[in-house]
Amino acid sequence: MIPPELTGPYGHALMRDGAAVLGADGNPVTTLFNLPAFLICLLLGGLLIIGVSESAKVNNIIVAIKASVIIAFIIIVGWYVIQHLDTLKANWDPFIPEPTGKEGEYGWGGIFRAASIVFFAYIGFEAVSTAGQEAKNPKRDMPFGIIGSLLICTVLYILVSIVMTLMVNYKLLNVPDPVAVAVDALGPAWGWFAKIIKIGAIIGLTSVILVLMYGQTRIFYTMARDGLLPRVFSTVHPKFQTPWVNTILVAVLTAVSAAFFDINTLGDMTSVGTLAAFGIVCLSVIWLRTTHPEIPRGFKVPLYPVLPALGIIACFALIFTVENRVLVFFGWYVLAAVVLYFLYGLRNSQLQKGLQQHD
Repeated sequence: MIPPELTGPYGHALMRDGAAVLGADGNPVTTLFNLPAFLICLLLGGLLIIGVSESAKVNNIIVAIKASVIIAFIIIVGWYVIQHLDTLKANWDPFIPEPTGKEGEYGWGGIFRAASIVFFAYIGFEAVSTAGQEAKNPKRDMPFGIIGSLLICTVLYILVSIVMTLMVNYKLLNVPDPVAVAVDALGPAWGWFAKIIKIGAIIGLTSVILVLMYGQTRIFYTMARDGLLPRVFSTVHPKFQTPWVNTILVAVLTAVSAAFFDINTLGDMTSVGTLAAFGIVCLSVIWLRTTHPEIPRGFKVPLYPVLPALGIIACFALIFTVENRVLVFFGWYVLAAVVLYFLYGLRNSQLQKGLQQHD
């Protein structure tokens, strides 16, 4: 049994069923360290070191379980909603709640604030592109994988949102397990299904961690091969043929972050960083098309330059919907990255010198 103090981020009151958990002394329990999250991240890091194929097999099993649970939720709860739509449709009235005056709470401001949070769910699609070196035919497989998974997941996201907000009033869904709350609303007879949903949610989050950690290790590997990072981070394990040094670094950084920071802060930081990266990619498409039109291009951007221009506007508009403290942290992070680039990366980059990357 894990002590309750070791089940949450540092300095947060442990909550259960909307109420603070009290310790033996009668005072609210304040968490110090999220031990389960820490151990899961280290375990997944070890799996990534063992190999891509092994990680892919585990991830395929996890995704199959997760998809089955999501589809079951949509079908079962959706059928209940259809049967009781006359009474449950009141949960959509009003469809867009009036703003409370608090920044980002309801109204159109709340919609844009939610968009910056929900964006976190779309980060995994970028991870597909980081697997280009493991793909047999990247030119064909990358667009198919990214666009195909994007369409499927978007449809599932929308269906889950529709079913969940019709089943339960939105005011009751601001909890760590909103899907379980929606299932609990079916009644005690569906208690077994609620347990399956909770297990499926845990399994699903595990697959997200695995995919994103994998993507980050490949980004560090590519940067180290070019010289933007120290060459040690491109070191490949002689037996497992994986970039084991930078995988250990990613696993430790991820584990420590998960152990000490709350999920809302981590989600905002991740979304801001990814939004900025996506916006810069859109800007780079326009810049390179203008300055280097002769570069061979394996992929084409549809509706150029309208689509990348809209991408820039959308990404940077969503960035400024997050809390100021997150923006301040991101500002310092960008400054540190720029300093690292000019003091180390620019001097050692093989691409900058017109040289081939070292294997």
